[in-house]
Amino acid sequence: MEFGYFTLSDNHYPAVGRSAEQFILEIRDQAIYADELGMHSAWIGEHHFDSLGVNSCPHMLLASIVPLTKHIRFAPAVAVLPLHHPLRVAEEWATLDLISGGRVDFAAGRGYDRREYVPFGAEYMHSLELLDEGCEVILKAWNSPGPWSHKGRFFDIPEMTLTPRPVQKPVPFYMACFSQSSMDLAAKHGTNIIFAPFAASMTYGGLAEAVAAYRATCAKAGVKPGRAMCSYFIHIAETPAEDDYGREGLMRYFEHAVKPAFVQEPGKTPPTMQYFHKINEILAGMRKETLSDKSILLGTPAQIIDTLKRVEAAGIEEVILYFNVGAKPHNMVLQQMEKFMSSVALAFNGKHLQRRPA
Repeated sequence: MEFGYFTLSDNHYPAVGRSAEQFILEIRDQAIYADELGMHSAWIGEHHFDSLGVNSCPHMLLASIVPLTKHIRFAPAVAVLPLHHPLRVAEEWATLDLISGGRVDFAAGRGYDRREYVPFGAEYMHSLELLDEGCEVILKAWNSPGPWSHKGRFFDIPEMTLTPRPVQKPVPFYMACFSQSSMDLAAKHGTNIIFAPFAASMTYGGLAEAVAAYRATCAKAGVKPGRAMCSYFIHIAETPAEDDYGREGLMRYFEHAVKPAFVQEPGKTPPTMQYFHKINEILAGMRKETLSDKSILLGTPAQIIDTLKRVEAAGIEEVILYFNVGAKPHNMVLQQMEKFMSSVALAFNGKHLQRRPA
């Protein structure tokens, strides 16, 4: 199992004490440190207007650390395709793949916050359809052996050739999955998949069931299933006070970052996003005492290893870890990252065993 660094750049807290600009530079330092520690990947979220997160250009932040890193792979978490023309997204990430020497993993999704759609003039009610066609355009742009064209519902692209071309053939492509609709798109386009354990538990009953559903959906579509990943909030805690701190941080995130983003007005939610009403109900009743490994890795290194062994057995090949959630101080995030790689990751086979510092 491989391990990566993950953040959605949440900074939407009362009296947070740091600017968006400061936090983005901290994220940059954390991603560089992830490479130094031997992590496999850095997944940086795309959010706009401080609706949930403050980093709007993950490809630019990741490009800035290419010459400062050796091994780490670069990925969006995720590229919110309905907000952009997919041809421009294809160009940006192909360029990053080129300058990084083929270190890009690409992930697509449609987001969940209507407030991010409105300023761009994007069609929130047709977000799934835009995601579907956007994926088709990007895959054509990267994988067509020669000139190609596209004519669809939203995009009409005359015959052209993308420049630069990606180094990888193909670029690993992931679909973010909160629902069966997204899983169906993963099968349709033949992509890998990435889950959030909370959503996988709500929709399918757990990660093992979600992975099984993905493989069955691919089989039904007549395609070979790809790689399955998941994200996890994490806080290593060896005392009751540290445990309570980790729980409080995640509850702050749910209260101040997630709930405002997930609120869906009746009649203004796409039919394929009705599950957000259920998420809101769950969040309303959530208490820090009831947080479990369906949402967070919390506890001693031994407890976290035990949970991750079950995650690995479920068919998950990589876990990306959300260390800086809930306004944790930068130094604490770095300490947690180091502690994970020195006391948890070593219990698993992966490239980190060869890359870890002496």
